[in-house]
Amino acid sequence: MKFMSIEVLHLSKSYGQSVAISDLSFDLKMGQITGFLGPNGAGKSTTLKILMGLEIPSSGEAKILGMDVQKQEVKIKKQIGYLAENNPLYPEMYIKEFLTFIGKIHGIGSTELSRRIKEVIEWVGLEREQKKKIKEISKGYQQRVGIAQAILHDPKILILDEPTSGLDPNQMDEIRSLIVALKKDKTILFSSHLLGEVNAICDHVLLIDKGQLKANCSIEEAKKYPGGLEAFFKDKTN
Repeated sequence: MKFMSIEVLHLSKSYGQSVAISDLSFDLKMGQITGFLGPNGAGKSTTLKILMGLEIPSSGEAKILGMDVQKQEVKIKKQIGYLAENNPLYPEMYIKEFLTFIGKIHGIGSTELSRRIKEVIEWVGLEREQKKKIKEISKGYQQRVGIAQAILHDPKILILDEPTSGLDPNQMDEIRSLIVALKKDKTILFSSHLLGEVNAICDHVLLIDKGQLKANCSIEEAKKYPGGLEAFFKDKTN
């Protein structure tokens, strides 16, 4: 049986009287980059945390590769790479030390881990920085470390929460290029409030506002909206 990479079915989450997300439903296929778009506070991060098993939904369900995120959390986490908003790292650790730590958490054997660390360091362009402590490198390079740890165990799903936040234009372009290069054999879902970012790299768009899904379409369909992508975003979030 073939499963969708990600399935969200009537998902809702409330904190007391405050509704974070309400009755969300969508599914995503392998090999596409989906921008999870919406204003700040729209419910994007809450949805991603539920997919990661970090939050329990009030109702509804979410599945990763056919597995329920609440019932098969350990198996699912082996298939997901996650870059959280604000990219929590250990600044006192050296880059290779940090990646070794992450690899051991994923249960990667020593020989394979050494090979894989070398591979991801080269792939994300950290060769010149790899002997430095994380606190000694720029924000752009720290984002590369975040992506390196997310792909270290070669997951099928990548969930990225505001991956270019706080970067300068050149750094943003570099991180976008890295994300595009990853999509060949993965499903990538990333949240953003930047239209330019979604326009630059996405195949698909999920637009959320006030906790509700307002649009679920291809990026081409969104760009063909009267007035273009900006009008699409403005009209759907008003």
